[in-house]
Amino acid sequence: MRVLVSGAASGVGREVARVLARPGCVLFLTDVQADELAVTRALCEARGAEVQSFAADIRERARLAEWIGNAITLDHAFICAGITGGRPPYDDQGIALEREERVRAMLEINVDGVFNIFYPTIALMRRRAPDRRGLRGRVCVMSSVASFVSYPGTPSYCASKAAVDRFFVSTAPSLDALGITLTSVCCGFIKTGMVKGNRFPMPGLVPVDIAVARILRGVAQGKRRVIFPLWLAAGSRIVDMLPARWAERCYMRQPSAQAEGMPDF
Repeated sequence: MRVLVSGAASGVGREVARVLARPGCVLFLTDVQADELAVTRALCEARGAEVQSFAADIRERARLAEWIGNAITLDHAFICAGITGGRPPYDDQGIALEREERVRAMLEINVDGVFNIFYPTIALMRRRAPDRRGLRGRVCVMSSVASFVSYPGTPSYCASKAAVDRFFVSTAPSLDALGITLTSVCCGFIKTGMVKGNRFPMPGLVPVDIAVARILRGVAQGKRRVIFPLWLAAGSRIVDMLPARWAERCYMRQPSAQAEGMPDF
């Protein structure tokens, strides 16, 4: 089994790599954090996997395309790299508007960065012969329950996750004919470093090992979406179907929607 994992230096990416690591498995791991990526590599090698790691910013399209191309073939890819963030402090006019540079970085990493992994990976998988089940490969992306809502606390994060979720789910039927399955993970809060700085209660917080077990099970089953917690996703969808100003009244009462509710990196 040959597996690519982006965002492999921490959180969900590291846990996916660790769980899949075993003798006979070749892992292609990438992340911008070189030191932590080396830690993940050591963890996986200790479990018997062969590891090829590559420290790169997910925005480095050409470098990533060359590295992925050198993998020759891939069975699975897990696109886990991403960033989050909330509203900054109020300015002198009492407005907490997301900073332009932050919004642009969010979209470059969470959307363009996904494409920088996705397209070279699909190119490799398309050249493979299908297995006895007709499969050429599986690709999974980390979206979020935030993709279902227009949440004032994290506007650019919601937009970025909605973009990748809709892209994966709507592209999936086209690739089914080739035997390539796409899965979008629309999850709530997972206990990783990404949420460590949040300054509000996080209902439904899931340990990373349990989250990854659900993700891997859903990918193996070929699900279009892996959604958890279901109650949070259902509630989010229902509220977001309300007239926008009604939904805003609900959203703006939440601690996570307040300025500085989560880090503004």
